[in-house]
Amino acid sequence: MPGKLVASIRTLLITCGLRVVAKSPAWQRKEGKNPKGGLNAKGRASARAQGMNLKPPVSAAQAKRSPKAAARRRSFCARMSGMPGPMKDSKGRPTRKALAIRKWDC
Repeated sequence: MPGKLVASIRTLLITCGLRVVAKSPAWQRKEGKNPKGGLNAKGRASARAQGMNLKPPVSAAQAKRSPKAAARRRSFCARMSGMPGPMKDSKGRPTRKALAIRKWDC
């Protein structure tokens, strides 16, 4: 029922000459990103809703407890550490790449 209501409101706005702008998913916006690196729970949930299978980062302490988590961490660190791009932006702040590498304890 709510989907039909939204569709009818969208149709009404379009017929009145107003433009309807769809919001981008949370994982692409600031509200879905963790300021310390990676995505927060809301960002992972919005990515999951689009068919992605994202899991939270694995720290070194978590990797010691599980061989499967340790393998994920090693794989991520190997991929991300070799990525091109700066670790700091023009203002000296760490980039999203640097924050992610720090979050995973690479």
